[in-house]
This record gives sequence, structure tokens and C-alpha cells, in this order.
Amino acid sequence: MRVALFTEVYLPAVNGVVTHVKTLKEGLELLGHKAIIVTADSNVKKTQASDDILYCPAIRLEKIYGYDVASPISADRLKLLKDFNPDVIHIHNEFGIGLSGVLIARSLKIPLVYTMHTMYDDYVYYVANNESTRKLLTSASHKYARILASAASAVTGPSKKVEEYFRRCGVDKPVTVIPNSVETDVFNRYSVEKKKVAAVREKYGFKESDLVFCFCGRMGQEKNIGTLLEYWAKNVKANDGMKLLLMGGGPQLDEYREDTKRLNISDTVKFTDRIEHIDIPPYYAACDCYITASLTECHSISMMEGQATGMPVLTIRDELNMDQIEEGVNGFSFRDADEMYKHMLYLKSLSKEELDILKEKSRESIVSSGTRSIAEKLLAVYDTAIREYNQKRMYRKLPRDAKKAYKIRYGDMFPDSKPSRPKRKVKIKTKRVTKEEKINRRKTEKFARERKNAARAIRRKHKNTDR
Repeated sequence: MRVALFTEVYLPAVNGVVTHVKTLKEGLELLGHKAIIVTADSNVKKTQASDDILYCPAIRLEKIYGYDVASPISADRLKLLKDFNPDVIHIHNEFGIGLSGVLIARSLKIPLVYTMHTMYDDYVYYVANNESTRKLLTSASHKYARILASAASAVTGPSKKVEEYFRRCGVDKPVTVIPNSVETDVFNRYSVEKKKVAAVREKYGFKESDLVFCFCGRMGQEKNIGTLLEYWAKNVKANDGMKLLLMGGGPQLDEYREDTKRLNISDTVKFTDRIEHIDIPPYYAACDCYITASLTECHSISMMEGQATGMPVLTIRDELNMDQIEEGVNGFSFRDADEMYKHMLYLKSLSKEELDILKEKSRESIVSSGTRSIAEKLLAVYDTAIREYNQKRMYRKLPRDAKKAYKIRYGDMFPDSKPSRPKRKVKIKTKRVTKEEKINRRKTEKFARERKNAARAIRRKHKNTDR
């Protein structure tokens, strides 16, 4: 099978979508299929292909993550995709490149698969300064999601949270939940050089006896870092032997650093600034547990990478993401600062052997989410999308009588097909009015007007007399 993966952002940038697309491409190729990535790049002047990656000219939006956004229409892009001859197009973003995938799928008459990775309701504050604008943008994003979903033959997402979001947007299509996956061979505590691990712990002043918690992600409002710092400051004491390492850069990094000073937790909370994805494994291996208070994740890849490195997870309770951890087996959830601290004390009380067992269980829970696994699951989605797309194309070509017979036999298989036109209303001819009848009607109307005017004149006369 030949698959075109459309994503607005790709390497060298690093985020959950990039990791997902990279892992999917590797998995498809591992299973003997062909994949090409179509992405935006503000550094190129014209569309160009290199190593199965199609780079499209774009502009950089500094205010929105610094992402590159490309035009949805490009003749060069369409020509190169025709030459690749994909069996299916799979879009992973909703902006220029994502819309381009929709248009090209329609032009080439091939099925479209749409994976939503981001809950945009939680990000509108980046471009909206007031509540009314936020409501307007939220409504617009919901409508746009409905348009993309209606154009797709299949819709997927990494967690039930995406399914709930689609329902909120008014999308009633079935959503296939396919959890994200990670490179378990790369994120493996035992394959990381011990010298690099020791260097990280020494750099941030972690003692051998310290239990180190970490979070990796963008230092932005959507990750709820402020809440995590407040929870930490409420109960954690300097002599508890517990430290927090916050990994990543972002627009609010300096603000969070100031918060640690204000909350008087600078001794136990450290920041790394931005780390290249290839350099993250030693940092994870230098930590003991992964902790997060984010409520905007759709099956967090950073958390999964931490688990693959052998870290049990401590996460704020998110009902729609509870399938990511098994309580007491590979992690714990908390609702408030006190419950978080209770779990932290429990983890601190474990012996080295007991903690190692918990770490191994956390890794085992994530090993099944490898490149092969995600590729196999999405190949099944592609097969279904291609079959249903071809059925609908065949159905549209059938004569009217055959369509009726087909629907009677197979039921309502085509809910997205155009509804039948309502029957035209029969106009009832009115009785023809003769010339004499028209004259009589005018005389009657004139007489009624004269009576009304006379009544008004009498009222005015009496009114003047009273005065």
C-alpha cells in the first residue's frame, strides 16, 4: 500500500504529532509498505522532495508555536502526489497542509483518513484576547472539524478524549481510537550510557538518595505547569529527598522560574530549557518517576516515553485518559495537592528493589505500543476506508432503481449521501377574476376608505370642540 501522510510540522521540530507520524512511517515501511510525508517548510522557496519527504513553501507563525503554515493549493504539490500515486491520504493537522490533503484526495479520487491530535478549545487563548473572541474561534474550530470529518472516509484519534471532542463538534461518525506509540528501543533505561545519566544528576545537584520526578513538554499554559508548582509547594519539603525536573522550553518558562522563587521551591525544582529529542533519553534515565498536571493531552507521548524508560507515572486525574495508566501497577492518579503528596511519599518509601519492580512494570505496559503495532492498526483503518470509499463510488454510479434495491438489502450504509429532494408542491390555480369583479372590488375599497376618513374627521371635530 502507498500512503501519503500530511502534517504541518515535522522533523527537526519535535512534538507529539511529529513523533506519531515518524513512528507510523517507520512502521509502515517495516511492514513492506511505502509512505511519503508532506509537510510545510518556511526555508524552501518551491516544493521539493527529499528522502520520501515533500517540503512545501510556507510562512512562519511566531505567535502560534512558531509553526510553518503552507498554502492549501499548489499545482507542484498535486503533480508530485500524482506521481507518487497514493492509495490513501492521511492528514494529521487541520491547517494549510491538512486542507491540502482534503483537496488532493478529492482531486485524485482516493479515500481520506483524518487523525485529530489536538483539542483546539484549550489553545484558542494564544490568538484570542477576550471571551467573545474565544467563543467565536471555538465555534469556528468546531465547524471546521465537522467539515474535515465529513470529507474523511475514516476518523481516528489517540484517546477517547478525541471521540468526546468530535461529538462536541457535532460529528457523529465512528471514531477509531488508536493509542500513540513510542520508540521503545530508544527510550530504554538500560541502553543509555551510565556516564550520561550520572552527568545529568550531577548537573542539577541530585543526590543518589533523591527521588527525582520529571515532566517533559512545552512550558505553556496548556500544560498546567502552574498548578503542578502550586501542588508541589503546598506539601513538599526540602528534607523530603524529592526533586522535580521540568524539561522543555516555551513562552512561559521565565514566568515559571519566577513562580518557583515566589513559592520558595527553587531548591527542589529545576528547569532544563529546551532539549533536542535525540538527547532526552539520558534525562529520563536520570529520573525515577514521571509527573504531570496537564489536562489537554490526548494520550501523552512524553508520558509514554517516560514509561518506556521505566518510570511509573503520577498524573492528575483525567477521566477520558485514564486508560493510559493502570492504577497501582504502572502509576497513580491524583485530584489535589494532598493526594499527589500521598502518592509521592509512598513512592519514596519503596525500597530500591520494590521501585525497580514498579519501573519494570511501567515499561512492560508500554512495550506493546511499538512502531509495528501502530502501523498494523492503521493499516486496518486504511483497508476499511478504501473499501467503503469504493462502495460509495460504485453506489453513486448505480441507476435509481438499483440504488433502492441496494439500500433495502444492505440497510443505511450511506448516511453521508445526499438526501433525496422533497417532492415539488403542486400549485393550485386560483379562480380567474373578471373585469367587472375588479371594478366592484375597487368601488367597495373606495367606499370603505371614505367611511374611515369621515369617521376621523368627526373625531377631530369633537376633539376641537372639547378644547
